[in-house]
Amino acid sequence: MCYSKNILERKTKINMYMKFNVKINSVKTIDELQGAWSNTDFTELLKRFDYDDAGKLNPNELKDYLFMAIADFEPTDAAALVLDYKLSEVLAEGQIHNLSHEMLREKVSENYSDISIHKSLFNINQLLFKAYNGKFPNTKANIVEFEIREVPNEGTEITKELALKALRISLSESNLINRLFKEQLESDTPFPEAEAIIWDLQPKGNGLYSMTTSEKWLSKEDFTNLEYECNVIPSNGKSEEE
Repeated sequence: MCYSKNILERKTKINMYMKFNVKINSVKTIDELQGAWSNTDFTELLKRFDYDDAGKLNPNELKDYLFMAIADFEPTDAAALVLDYKLSEVLAEGQIHNLSHEMLREKVSENYSDISIHKSLFNINQLLFKAYNGKFPNTKANIVEFEIREVPNEGTEITKELALKALRISLSESNLINRLFKEQLESDTPFPEAEAIIWDLQPKGNGLYSMTTSEKWLSKEDFTNLEYECNVIPSNGKSEEE
């Protein structure tokens, strides 16, 4: 069964279930996100690292020249520059300063309190990790390929929230998502954190999906049930304050 007895009985009365068949096809570990940085990003960052001729470079050379430019700076100074470029609209100057030092000691893309910027922190961290051939912690992400089919098929859009609620059945009880968000996963309590936990969710057609998230949230070892049927309770869309 997918839910505890008291939740099951309460929800049965108001017929709020959605039934899905789910199959986990693969879990692949990666150390960078495809398309995380554009040539425009590389050009702008080169300027910030005091390379004024970035506009004259062949696009295929931009990344290599950026890495060389970054390596001429102290790691904390380089981190501050990249953090400012990507997150100055979100983080205050003091927060950027603190993070630029913390990044050398810990995986901030997994541990920072605001999970909404974990994806950006991952991209920044991995750029610096590769530019310095180490020095910064090497963080990982996972791509989960899975099938999910509604029974009966009513054309429901598979959102990040619904995907996590359906996938939780495949995960061990010790998995971090199950431990931190048990109430949201098993009830109609709003689950806005799903948008930050899942970095990308791409439909591939015929019920196939590709989901990208931090290794912090999902690892290959977390998946203990690879094919199953489950009931999902969608969010009621209302916050607790409402």
